[in-house]
Amino acid sequence: MTPTGDHTEAVEALLHEERSFAPSEAFAAHANATADVYKAAAADPEAWWALQARTLEWATPFEEVLAWDSPHATWFADGTLNASVNCVDRHVAAGRGGKVAFHWVGEPEGDTATITYADLLERVSRAANALEELGVKPLDRVAIYMPMIPEAVVAMLACARLGAPHSVIFGGFSADALVDRITDADCRFVITADGGYRRGSAAALKAQVDEAMASCPGVERVLVVQRTGQEVAWDDARDVWWHDIVDRQAPVHEPAAFPAEHPLYVMYTSGTTAKPKGIFHTTGGYLTHTSTTHRLVFDIKPETDVCWTSADIGWVTGHSYIVYGPLTNGVTQVMYEGTPDAGGKDRWWRIVEEYGVTILYTAPTAIRTFMKWGDEFPASHDLSSLRLLGSVGEPINPEAWMWYRKHIGGGRCPIVDTWWQTETGGIMISPLPGVTATKPGAAMVPFPGISAEVVDNDGDPVPDGHGGLLVITRPWPGMLRGIWGDEERYRDTYWSRFDGRYYFAGDGAKRDEDGDLWLLGRVDDVMNISGHRLSTAEVEHALVGHPAVAEAAVVGASDDTTGQAIVAFVTLKVADEVADGDDAEIVASIRAHVAEVISPIAKPRQIILTPDLPKTRSGKIMRRLLRDVAEHRDLGDVTTLTDPTVVNMIDGLMAAHASDDD
Repeated sequence: MTPTGDHTEAVEALLHEERSFAPSEAFAAHANATADVYKAAAADPEAWWALQARTLEWATPFEEVLAWDSPHATWFADGTLNASVNCVDRHVAAGRGGKVAFHWVGEPEGDTATITYADLLERVSRAANALEELGVKPLDRVAIYMPMIPEAVVAMLACARLGAPHSVIFGGFSADALVDRITDADCRFVITADGGYRRGSAAALKAQVDEAMASCPGVERVLVVQRTGQEVAWDDARDVWWHDIVDRQAPVHEPAAFPAEHPLYVMYTSGTTAKPKGIFHTTGGYLTHTSTTHRLVFDIKPETDVCWTSADIGWVTGHSYIVYGPLTNGVTQVMYEGTPDAGGKDRWWRIVEEYGVTILYTAPTAIRTFMKWGDEFPASHDLSSLRLLGSVGEPINPEAWMWYRKHIGGGRCPIVDTWWQTETGGIMISPLPGVTATKPGAAMVPFPGISAEVVDNDGDPVPDGHGGLLVITRPWPGMLRGIWGDEERYRDTYWSRFDGRYYFAGDGAKRDEDGDLWLLGRVDDVMNISGHRLSTAEVEHALVGHPAVAEAAVVGASDDTTGQAIVAFVTLKVADEVADGDDAEIVASIRAHVAEVISPIAKPRQIILTPDLPKTRSGKIMRRLLRDVAEHRDLGDVTTLTDPTVVNMIDGLMAAHASDDD
């Protein structure tokens, strides 16, 4: 899956951002990071990462820091440790067992729980004992398919405690997706729930597992949490209730230590266009990377902060910044089961107010959704506890960034726009609050100890003001150690583009005139319009800059005249939705705005006004499906979308609209 074609001119620096926000003196005075951290990490990256690693608890201290034989790295390989101990036991041993680990909020109103670190240790210990009774041993893979409930975190930590790599599968995936992932990782055990609450209803999970089990004969036991109480089919030889086996276990468990390079988990990337890739991470380097980035990027104050990462643990953001990074740092978190509008469009802001959330980390898609709903919902709650905001998952457009700053952060909170991937394990590019100035829409600079570059097709760095391919030029602790069971695919996918010199995962970026980094999405998301190569991300940024536009997605479609043409799918803000007959006027206004902000060559051939865009349940817009719509191709499987009917509605709108060409 090596990218082909000339992508070096794909990211023309067409947009310019003159707004910049320097750190406030008050924030900088108490920030965890100072400018010296960049100097120290640049002077000796290995020594700097070793210093960070020694903040963990090691059963056997390491002497060796890095061994690098491209494309394989080992970090701290002669040391041993236990991830679960670092997340839970050591805090309890230090007398912090009474500290709250999670304020858990279920989707149904009033369904809450407060879990201290001592509570969490007892739950993890009982679960580890139960898994051992079921036959789980070190290196056994365990699939976890669960809603956002405390048992999901407990299951992950219990697996880590036993040295059994977990493979968490997002609870929105179908039975077929389960089969692919369980089979590829050769999981012998599955942990699931009867169901979970979503949009006011009990969504079935075990039923999907039961369907998958018909094609997974290697699975020996299925452990089931009772969450919703709905009826489920039962196989007495295979299935066991969590409460029947876990609750009767001893509340203590003696953990073993494992080598730093012991596999911690396998996580599968999207399988919409090919066989899913099982990205696997190991223990010592990954914990070092996630704990360090969490501490510095979010300026963590464990004594006072209440952190809320709004992701699902079925995605890497949940692994790194709900489970391993925050728990290693001993912070208090909010964990929410439901959708943003469950119980009202102000649900999130009620949670922030009630629990005194200080740090909020969410996706641009969520931010744009809140923009669409209206300013009045956050304005009706006291959000003054917030002191830092984060963005993750895709490039954030400047308008959403500014709305986030003003309406959620009160104009005072630094925003850390972060770039990283399942493969990188943790944050790679981000401002450091208190040190780095921020610009709306820019990820700014590599994290200390990370060496990132924007290069041309030959691997040479591009000058400021130009775009190219984003690469990582040195190994880092949290990097993937491979694709599970497929060494050739690992080399071909990430290392072949530059003959093993650089890690390249397919993202484009540009350096602005100040040398700051802007992420522009996949290099495949590039259109060739009459010889002009335009990034879809830049056109989307221009579209959402129009005052009537809440959200937009852009794809390139075949065109007999221009080679490719821009097709834009646009959702309007609620207050600006137009009645039938007014579409032409607002479409013309939007097209003119794009021409003014970028260039007349960037005007979309078609603008399809739609009430919603097709999104996965993690909130990402499925641009692949929009490309299929624009090219009139078969849509394939849409079952993993939040609302599968949306794409069919858009398909109908596309067919009904004539071209918007001048």
